[in-house]
Amino acid sequence: MLRLLPLVFGFLLLVGNATGALAASQKATALRQANGLVAYTPTAKFLSGNFVADEMNPAFIYGPVQTFVASRKCPTAWLIEADQKNRLPGPGSPGKPEEFTVYLEEDCPDQVVYYVFIDQSNLTPQQWIEWREKFHKSKTEPEYGSTKSKLDKACTAGCGVGAELRFIQKDGELLDQSPEKVLQDLKVAPIYDLNRQQKISK
Repeated sequence: MLRLLPLVFGFLLLVGNATGALAASQKATALRQANGLVAYTPTAKFLSGNFVADEMNPAFIYGPVQTFVASRKCPTAWLIEADQKNRLPGPGSPGKPEEFTVYLEEDCPDQVVYYVFIDQSNLTPQQWIEWREKFHKSKTEPEYGSTKSKLDKACTAGCGVGAELRFIQKDGELLDQSPEKVLQDLKVAPIYDLNRQQKISK
């Protein structure tokens, strides 16, 4: 029995790190409190899905989300606004399809980075554009119609999208660069070229 204790302890450490249960740094803890963020467990559908990094006119599809998380060099944790977490339907609830914000926290010694994702894993491309019509009204089709068409074709090619990386913050400050440009600088390889409408071979 005693020989099993190191294995059990090691497993608990792995689980803790994967769920963000291990203690965060003082800076990360302060940012969580300032932004009203709490721990969150994303759905398997969201984590296994692909994502874009530009709302208006994305050029590429990246993914899956869980692959991007695994590529981060520092400890990570998923967070969500406490009020939003309380409004989400429970597991298995039908719930009206909608999108909501989740935060991937990367807690590095010199900085805390938030990759701010929009979970759209319950939306089809048609629901995606209908959701935007609620906010953008008559501007929706001219501004998003082309993107919807490209996403439709990506779905047909097996590269559907379930999320969007909308913002990136470092130490609470929003980066001026677009998320797509940041991913390029981080050398995160896309899996699909939306403009050429073809998969990208690795």
